[in-house]
Parts: sequence; structure tokens; C-alpha cells
Amino acid sequence: MAGLAGGGNPAQSGAMDIDAALIEAIEARRDDLVALTQDMVRIPTLNPPGLHYRDICELLSARLEASGFTVEMIRAYGAPADSDRYPRWNLVARREGTAPGDCVHFNGHHDVVETGHGWTVDPFGGEVRDGRVYGRGTCDMKGGIAASVIAAEAFLAVCPDFRGAIEISATADEESGGYGGVAYLAEQGYFDPARVQHVIIPEPLNKDRICLGHRGVWWAEIETQGRIAHGSMPFLGDCAVRHMGAVLAEMEATLFPLLAGKRTAMPVVPDGAKASTLNINAIHGGEPEQDEDYTGLPAPCVPDRCRITIDRRFLIEEDIAEVKSEIGALMERVRAARPELRYEIRDLFEVQPTMTDRDAPIVRTVEAAITRVLDRHAEFVVSPGTYDQKHIDRIGRLKNCIAYGPGILDLAHQPDEWVGIDDMADAAKVMALTLRELLA
Repeated sequence: MAGLAGGGNPAQSGAMDIDAALIEAIEARRDDLVALTQDMVRIPTLNPPGLHYRDICELLSARLEASGFTVEMIRAYGAPADSDRYPRWNLVARREGTAPGDCVHFNGHHDVVETGHGWTVDPFGGEVRDGRVYGRGTCDMKGGIAASVIAAEAFLAVCPDFRGAIEISATADEESGGYGGVAYLAEQGYFDPARVQHVIIPEPLNKDRICLGHRGVWWAEIETQGRIAHGSMPFLGDCAVRHMGAVLAEMEATLFPLLAGKRTAMPVVPDGAKASTLNINAIHGGEPEQDEDYTGLPAPCVPDRCRITIDRRFLIEEDIAEVKSEIGALMERVRAARPELRYEIRDLFEVQPTMTDRDAPIVRTVEAAITRVLDRHAEFVVSPGTYDQKHIDRIGRLKNCIAYGPGILDLAHQPDEWVGIDDMADAAKVMALTLRELLA
């Protein structure tokens, strides 16, 4: 393990001794790390609709209170999707040190996406096999939450007289935008730079990578409008689906090639995400689909409405106004060829790109810890999709934030999702050494 041998500098040698003790403390907690991950995976916190959020917060609350943390359970009243049936529960736990200093905050989302099909193991069983824990949310990102808890517990055992504070949060709804989780907490001041100075989000970007930020996103709905008529006399109507077909054809002819030619200097992974991208998320037109038990035939009508939802990911070099104007110009080109076309573009959601500076304190500290633990240099990356850093940056105005955690990003949302036990342990070591550098 690089950098853990003694040296001539007494202060440096003392830090090395502490680091060795921290690593030993995490190795001693390896079984506990696996068990905590399993316990969380076995709580099916599915989003949507938002199941068992309170249950997982209570599990972590009991755990962290036993380690001396003061715990708050916070419901995001009034946030999107919050209801008495599906309340948006969050947990924030804080442990004060013995002297003033910075606060290091680990933030992880506890919600998981639907299981989908194709599993060969129980999605909520937490099965351990071949050095892996399997289940929905193991990689994204309950394994990361477990690693941060174990790192904090090991640090408290080795360095009880630390300065500053440690916070751990488990938050709701990251998979659906984070508005019932980190966004709500940021609005309440929990990520104010006067309160928190360093944030690590244990998203699964690989244990030797530091994620500095993410691309931007604009979601919008495009609706083409026609006129209803009898399906046997379509010439008396105006088919909105045909209009949308022309829109899609124009996207293929002009927009997709334009986006493929745009490249960023951001270290986005994978390589294909270094270009601007557009995904057609959904398409709906004509008569609504009936219930599965409906046995009749559809009515013969010309559809007078057709809608698509677009998911446009853009680069830090692009301006959001330019991104939107590309769609507006495209629609006008289609209308020039189809004068009868009427349409609407509706904004749904937008987030600006963000990227933490390579010289930020949390970046430098985690980089050094990765080198120590893994004996190799960290890779700096940017995520193709957004995560909760957007709210910490935009609402909290806290720039000293990264994503760092165990797991392979490609496994997120897949059947037979898993997280490696060695990866969780190594990530916990990196987190613990980061705490030592910033607080001990």
C-alpha cells in the first residue's frame, strides 16, 4: 500500500501511523460493511412511487445514534411527489468534534429505481456471491452509503478528538430529480457553506475516479396539433402523428448530426457522452391505450395530438438558450414545409452543467487518499447524467463538492446489479483518510 511506510518527518510519520490504523479499523469492519449494505438493500425503497423511505431512515438513524451522531428525520413537505401516502423522508446525522473546524458531509440517496426484468437473483435479497453483494441499489448507491458510514465509524474509533464535524445524510428522490431530497435540504440551509465545507456524494463512479460534476440537461415536451376526423376520411382531418413523423425525420437529418459534432473539454465518461446528445424519451399520439383487460377495438379517428418528450444533454461550452433555440429553429423548418402544422414546446426540467475545480480542497484531499490506498493516481471524470451535486451547487452555493464512491456506473439500473465488497472497503478507506486529512 503506497505511502504508508514511516518517514523522517515526525508529523508525516504520525499521519502514516493514523492512516494504517484507519485501514486496519475498516478491514476489521468488513463483515459489518456487507451486513449494512444487505440491510439497506432488503428495504425496497422504490421510486416511483416512494416506498419505505421512513424505514430506511430509521435503520440508519439507529445505527448512527449508537455512534454518537445527532440525527434529524426531515420530511420534504410540499416537494414534488410528497404525500401522506408516500412521504419524502430524509435523514441528516451530525457528529461534532472536540474543537472548531470544517464539516465534511457524505450525502447518499436511498431511493432505487424499478427492478425491471431479467434478474437471476432476488432484487431485494442482498445475496453475497463471489465477493459481491447483489440487489437493486447495491451499486446505485446503498453500497456507497454503507462505505461512508463505516468510514466515519472507523475514523471516530481511531481519531476521537477530531476537530470540526462529520455529517451523513440519506436523501430521497435522486432518481426523479432530487426535489424531495437534496434540493429540499439545500433550500432549508443544510448545505450552506457556513455550515458545511466539504461534500462527498458516494455515487458509483469506480473507486479510483473522482467525479467533478456533470453535463447539463433540458427536458421538454413537443406537441404537434392536428384536427380529428373519421378514420375512413382522413382527408377531412389533419393527422398530428404525421406531423410528428416529419419532426422526427428533421431531427435525423439535421439535429442529430449537429449534436454529434459538438465536443467538450470536460472529462465526461464514457467517450460517447463527450458529445451533445438527445434522447426521445417517450411518444404518445392518438387514442389513449386502454386497460389490459379491454377486449374491444380502437375507434376510427384521425389523431389531433401527438407528443414527444425529449431529453437533451448539453455541454459546459453550450448555452441553454442556444440549446432551446435549436429545437425552435427545427420546428420552424418543419412548419415551412407543412404550413398547416401547429405545435407547442413546453419546458419540463433544466439543469446547468457543473464542474468543481481540480484544485478544490476536497478534490486534492480525495486524490491524495486514492493514491495512498490504491497505489495509483486518481482519474478525473464528469458524469454524463446529473445527480444531486446540481442542487448543492445551484441552491446551496457550495462549490467544494464531488462524487466519489464504490461501484461500476454501467451496472446502475441493470438486472443483477451488484457492488464489489473489496471496492466498498477500498472506498471506505479513501473516505476515512480524507476525514483524517481534513479533521484530525
